Amino acid sequence: MARKFLYLVAFIAILVIAGGIALSIWSREATELAFVPQGDFVEQDALAQNAYEDPAMWYSRPGIGTDDPARYQPSIAEPEDGAAEAAPPPPSPENPATEASLPPAAPSLEIGETRRAEIVPADEIPDFAVFFVHPTSYIPVNFTDEVNWNAALGDEQAELRARLFLRGLASAFNRADEIWAPKYRQAAVGAFLTDKPEAQKAIDAAYRDVEQAFAYFLESVDDDKPIVLAGHSQGSLHILNLLRQKVAGTAVEARIAAVYAVGWPISVESDLPALPFPACAAAGQSGCISTWNSFADDNDASMALGYYADGLGFNGQPRGDGPILCVNPITGAVNDGAPASANLGTLVPEEDFSSASLIAGAVPARCDDRGLLLIGSPPDMGEAVLPGNNYHVYDIPLFWRNVQEDVVARVNAWSAQSR
Repeated sequence: MARKFLYLVAFIAILVIAGGIALSIWSREATELAFVPQGDFVEQDALAQNAYEDPAMWYSRPGIGTDDPARYQPSIAEPEDGAAEAAPPPPSPENPATEASLPPAAPSLEIGETRRAEIVPADEIPDFAVFFVHPTSYIPVNFTDEVNWNAALGDEQAELRARLFLRGLASAFNRADEIWAPKYRQAAVGAFLTDKPEAQKAIDAAYRDVEQAFAYFLESVDDDKPIVLAGHSQGSLHILNLLRQKVAGTAVEARIAAVYAVGWPISVESDLPALPFPACAAAGQSGCISTWNSFADDNDASMALGYYADGLGFNGQPRGDGPILCVNPITGAVNDGAPASANLGTLVPEEDFSSASLIAGAVPARCDDRGLLLIGSPPDMGEAVLPGNNYHVYDIPLFWRNVQEDVVARVNAWSAQSR
């Protein structure tokens, strides 16, 4: 309990700080002034060829045990008064899934009764491996920090944030028998807020580390094991580049059960045609890409959409105002909608930060015409909601349990097709 308390307090504190900075900076110009590095890009030395053989180069990988942040298991909120209980571990032959292992049911809030997804027993899940790339945790601020274009390995604050982000994000994939999450010299947050040539150099440098980690991952997992590629924000961009440069047209392509490139806007017109997989059209489809970007219904997404429109797509052209790919994480279907009653569990910290709980039926989701995922009235998720009611930090926690089951369904579909 003490370990959980310290992790969650640190996690919330970090998000409060990051959210406070973001909420105090509303204009695009001021945001860039605060976060975009002002110095020259300095190329860091290439990693040793065998760098990722060292377990210390991974936040998550087989063998880490209880210190693995991706193996975090939240508690399940009581439907009424009463303390939250520890959530059961993922079902196993000795501990089969039952109705009691589901989050508490919630009444339908929008469109009538909705069938709840079923938890698949562990003995019905084939082994699969997840390669997860964490989002930006290197958030230096001009005038207060030494600001570089890329984080250094061993940066204490960046690595602490990364580990804690993994607890809330990669843990949704914890029904896999293997989860691998590499350390990498990520681009600073400011690299995504400018068109300076240094920014692309920083992103490319970060990708080279991820590419090297992915090569070791492929060497380490069994040749016939299905693979799920996943990430958030900057991590999703690196996952998409892996698809284009290291997966498409190779034997690995046939092993990809699903791709979760969450929190990175994928242009339907400029990006998706360059990728080797289609959008996920329905739940239980394998070999497809799932992504979403979460905003409250009452939102001002102009800043986020502005950066999206100005950015270059994979076709080398500005994305403009074309639609963003949106796969509803509750239903697993593209351009879909679902009521809160179908949400199996949102990962929410307790008021005293002593634990985190899964709360069912709290948040709806529907894709709008722009490709944003709208989540109803602003839910109380903490202090890291970005300007304009942008719930970017919470893209996965908002739908944690549905994501967990969606992964299983897609891996099972891949397995059935591969027999």
